[in-house]
Amino acid sequence: MAKRIWLHGLGQGPESWQQVLTQLPPMEETCPGLFALPDSGEELTYLALYQAFCCFCQTFSEPLHLCGLSLGAVLALNFAAEYPERVASLVLIAPQERAPNRLLKLQNLLFRLMPERAFRSMGLSKAQLLSLMASMAGLDLGLMVGQVGCPTLLLCGERDTVNRKAAIRLAEKLPHARFCQIPSAGHEANIQAPKALASLLAEFYAGL
Repeated sequence: MAKRIWLHGLGQGPESWQQVLTQLPPMEETCPGLFALPDSGEELTYLALYQAFCCFCQTFSEPLHLCGLSLGAVLALNFAAEYPERVASLVLIAPQERAPNRLLKLQNLLFRLMPERAFRSMGLSKAQLLSLMASMAGLDLGLMVGQVGCPTLLLCGERDTVNRKAAIRLAEKLPHARFCQIPSAGHEANIQAPKALASLLAEFYAGL
């Protein structure tokens, strides 16, 4: 039986999918806490996170339906491009195939000004978050995306202007992909518009 894996974004945790999952037909599901996967101490990098995610995925023998938001979408896209035979379908919400370096620099500056206690709910320390963001500068999956062969749904909140163009561009590159906007949603569509997001997901999964 196929398994669905839900991948949260930066600043979220597994619970961010709860409202979406309650509105979908049940399936074998798992929502990992991404930052608990690598054993990296204070030095958390994208490579360490991705390698830990790959090890997590390899523990399942069945085909995987990956759904990720933001950072989770990057990890899902990376895995589907490197291991296309393991992925049955792909949903990418607010994805970026290339690191938005200007945005990363701005976020980095804002995070440096925040107190340590503000990062506890994210499941990682301030040092780990800053290390992760620094390691993503220059990340580019553009040469890999053509290897993705599964049905793919690209989604973006209608108010998420930062990521909409990237999602549309990526949908044009992937061989079996389509793009949809999520009404009344910003970047964190799984929290801001769970009903609308679940409706789009249910339609996609029913058509597989």
